[in-house]
Amino acid sequence: MRSPMHGSEFSQNVSRFAADNTNPHEPELGSLPNRSVDTEDIQELKTGTTTIGLTTTDGVVMVTDQRASLGNMVSSKTAQKVEQVHPTGALTISGSVSAAQSLIRTLQVEGNLYDSRRGEEMSMTALSTLTSNLLRSGGFLITVPVLGGVDEEGGHIYSYDALGGVTEETYSVSGSGSQFALGVLEQDYHEDLSQDEAREVAIRALKSAVERDTASGNGMWLAEIDEEGVEISEYEDYDEAL
Repeated sequence: MRSPMHGSEFSQNVSRFAADNTNPHEPELGSLPNRSVDTEDIQELKTGTTTIGLTTTDGVVMVTDQRASLGNMVSSKTAQKVEQVHPTGALTISGSVSAAQSLIRTLQVEGNLYDSRRGEEMSMTALSTLTSNLLRSGGFLITVPVLGGVDEEGGHIYSYDALGGVTEETYSVSGSGSQFALGVLEQDYHEDLSQDEAREVAIRALKSAVERDTASGNGMWLAEIDEEGVEISEYEDYDEAL
């Protein structure tokens, strides 16, 4: 026997709530995007560069090239790869430009906040730990910086890997031209270099990298750091800084 409601609009609406049908009032759920990444794509995300930092008797000297690359293309010939992040500290960058710029801004803000709250500048040890923690957080992937600075203990250079591992060194390099720069530093660096002598050694190491690394070139940024502060200069010709 048929129900009086058989075939009515009410019965048709009720049938929509059957287990095999979708509730018209529920949100539609899409599928999650495919996050798999091909290793060849990862290689394309890597940008080449050469950055160098070394300690001296009076402070720190840091140099970088100016070329930014995107795969096999030169995307910029004037990229600034060293920035001041502390009254007496600077950071060189290699890797993802976006992540590196975000890291620099974060360090600058955190340093200013520390100064405002405590009435003193952050030590280089504290700044190096902060940098390591930020890298370890995963928000700044594909970034390999070199941190240099001066405090009451003298000059410091900190070398990082992309996951936040940090070691303090007398000199350090990062980027695709590292192996070529290291050859010069191994031969010419010693711990009692003056600022002028360290500048010459750093520039020779950078020139060596530029000669052999196609992802490095187009001039130089030079950062000289002492207890008075940070001075960053741009040079089209490497020899102009000597």
